[in-house]
Amino acid sequence: MDVEPRRTGFDAVAQELIEPLRRYLARRTDPATADDVLSETLLVAWRRRAEMPAEPLAWAYAVARNCLANADRARRRQDRLLVRIWQVARPPEYAPARDDPDPALGRALARLSSVDAELVRLWAWEELGPAEIAQVVGLSANAVSIRLHRARKKLKTLLDQEGERP
Repeated sequence: MDVEPRRTGFDAVAQELIEPLRRYLARRTDPATADDVLSETLLVAWRRRAEMPAEPLAWAYAVARNCLANADRARRRQDRLLVRIWQVARPPEYAPARDDPDPALGRALARLSSVDAELVRLWAWEELGPAEIAQVVGLSANAVSIRLHRARKKLKTLLDQEGERP
């Protein structure tokens, strides 16, 4: 069975539906969710194209409404799960924010390579060992140990040059 004629016909219908559906969803949810729901709506429309009426806009609105309801339910489930996780495993009271590190430390970390800076952050801020860091960054534990040792030495040198030690 040739897919190209069916796809061409669907492409024409989809082009007519995209902007009205985008406006419909933009009035009902945030932009990221609207984009996700629009994609899901078009996927459902593709799968059910045989059921699509000759004038598909109202039908597509109904599909979008159902997809939005599903997205809202999923978000509420995620929120409830986050609350339960929060109750069990509270995060530390202070974790340095991305824009909140000691200025000297931030400058020194910026002078390291991105991988080395991430190794130091995972070691110092997340308190991970080399084997755990290796899982995060996709290197061997041995490579992490060596790179972390060198990165810490370089970081110390950079901080000494600035005359500051956090």
